[in-house]
Amino acid sequence: MYEDIKKVWKWIDGADAVLIGASNGLSITEGLHLFADNQVFEELFGDLKRKYGLRCILQGMGARWPTEEEKWGFWSRLVHHYCGKYQETQVMSDLKTVIGDKDYFVVTSNGECHFELCGFAPEKIYEVEGNWLTMQCAARCHDRVYPWGELAENMAAAEQGGRVPSGLVPRCPACGGPMQVHMEFENFIPETESQERLEAFLKQYHGKRLVILELGIGWRNQLIKAPLMRLAAAEPEARYVTVNLGEIYIPGEIREKSCGLDGDLAEILHRLAKERMGETG
Repeated sequence: MYEDIKKVWKWIDGADAVLIGASNGLSITEGLHLFADNQVFEELFGDLKRKYGLRCILQGMGARWPTEEEKWGFWSRLVHHYCGKYQETQVMSDLKTVIGDKDYFVVTSNGECHFELCGFAPEKIYEVEGNWLTMQCAARCHDRVYPWGELAENMAAAEQGGRVPSGLVPRCPACGGPMQVHMEFENFIPETESQERLEAFLKQYHGKRLVILELGIGWRNQLIKAPLMRLAAAEPEARYVTVNLGEIYIPGEIREKSCGLDGDLAEILHRLAKERMGETG
């Protein structure tokens, strides 16, 4: 592992730019597990678990809630805990250290906005499945999204028994119908502007030394991992790095330009950050 860490750092240090791909494994490393019925879920949503039979955050996100007051009760509690109260974790601090002053772009299926909350530039982030801090018309009567972070905090402060006051329930400013969090549910508005910025980034660094840094993405992932591997194959100067615990997949066609780091994501990023600090003094 030590030699692989050194090799990956040399690739990053010599790169013209870094393309970061991130999925659920990074969220889990930060303490957010969408699929787990664990102690954190019990402490945060134990009352809703017993009332509605919820078994994980993801189930609550996709639930058909009986009322809008209950729907926004769940969402405001979730957003308040994981966004409103969020403080930069060591893993994100180490990632920022590793990137340094390199140009970068982030492609992620994580919706909790932690990249932006940690200081990554919003115009350099493509959240392919939307994010928790914007909302849209549930019927998609128009294609505008709206920030609701401040409203989420007001809702969370007023929520009682899993419900928010009716006066705080958002309505579409165009049709007056229900709103929904801008995630990949029915009538999802695609992130076309972010996708266009990603395409411009890839065009800018076509044929140059691009490091693809993949963080916590399972080998079956077709949304992010598959396109990143195809990009690595198509770009002659690209280097492909995948970091994941117990699940490393690199196809044969890009093996010579790739490195798989099998281990704890937080530990590996910390070791890469230490390599950088050693290089810079």
